[in-house]
Amino acid sequence: MPALTQNHDSITLEEYENLPSDTRAEIFDGQIYDMGSPSQEHQTISMELSVILNQYIRQNQGACKVFAAPFDVKLSDDPLVIVQPDLMIICDKSKLDGKRCNGAPDFIIEIISPGNASDDYIKKLYYYQKYGVREYWIVDPTTRRVFVNDFENGKLNIPYTFDDTIKVGLYDHLYINFAEIKQALS
Repeated sequence: MPALTQNHDSITLEEYENLPSDTRAEIFDGQIYDMGSPSQEHQTISMELSVILNQYIRQNQGACKVFAAPFDVKLSDDPLVIVQPDLMIICDKSKLDGKRCNGAPDFIIEIISPGNASDDYIKKLYYYQKYGVREYWIVDPTTRRVFVNDFENGKLNIPYTFDDTIKVGLYDHLYINFAEIKQALS
């Protein structure tokens, strides 16, 4: 994820909001970083997971909402940290202001894109844990692995494969069968 600017001044929220509408970027500690476009495989996984999460919440008349990128999440004002997770569940509707989520979502899934793996494995892991995300999954289409980070219970980088069924810690009865997602990729 290359920096869009090389200056050492921090970008403000107003400057971020005034970027051209087709700019795909995230901000870490006031520095803006360009985001690449997702691949077809990335989009397929995102759609499959989004449908599963949304159907479960609807069928169980849950209060939480599922959002997919691009949707801004402002984790911090000072320094400014704005991310666009691939998928997220937000249960505290007071965090939603019509434009973005202000504060940590309860659950985030990032799908690795070639060229930015360290962003999801290291940088975002750090920021999501620091700012209070409860659960963070890293889905890696290249290695066909999923790493579950349950920050509330101190469990980090628990590995699974695309042959496993994984429980979403946020819910008592939500399991995602990654074999079905693997099948959708073929």
